[in-house]
Amino acid sequence: MTDAHFSGAPGASPNGPPGEERGNPEAGVDARIAELEAKLSAAFADAEKLREDWLRAKAETDNVRRRGQEDVAKTHRFGIEGFAAALLAVKDSLDAALTVENISVESFKEGVELTARQLDAVFEKFAVRPIAPQGEKFDPHRHQAISQVPSDAEPGTVVAVLQKGYLLHDRVLRPALVTVAAAPGPEGA
Repeated sequence: MTDAHFSGAPGASPNGPPGEERGNPEAGVDARIAELEAKLSAAFADAEKLREDWLRAKAETDNVRRRGQEDVAKTHRFGIEGFAAALLAVKDSLDAALTVENISVESFKEGVELTARQLDAVFEKFAVRPIAPQGEKFDPHRHQAISQVPSDAEPGTVVAVLQKGYLLHDRVLRPALVTVAAAPGPEGA
């Protein structure tokens, strides 16, 4: 064997790389490098596109979150706007009653009744309902017992309502202040 067999000269090895048979041993390597560089370039382009898509999606998510937080803050701040606006008519009626100089007891009573009806209408519109549990079983979720009194009523029954309670939809705004029938004592047995 001669040095030509080991040097990569043309015709040196019948089993050598494909480029060696044509006389350019580096042609196969250069083609492979060019192919890999093209794939790498395409992969970088895909990665950049995905990164841009991710950044857009992240920005949109941040915007949605921010808008949601702003909406919640506005709801907390202005959530009672409708209720407050409806109460303005009641306030106007009270102010008008205070400006009347020559008022009789009857006209005063009529004005108070009118104002109470206006307030009841506002409460109805906004689902504020009274709790007036006279004769009902005591419910600690809706009633606050002030005292127990001897009564012919069944023990644990509301016998007097000292102050109405109120519900907003089904949530207690204020429990009713009540007096409850006491169980018969030992002397009644």
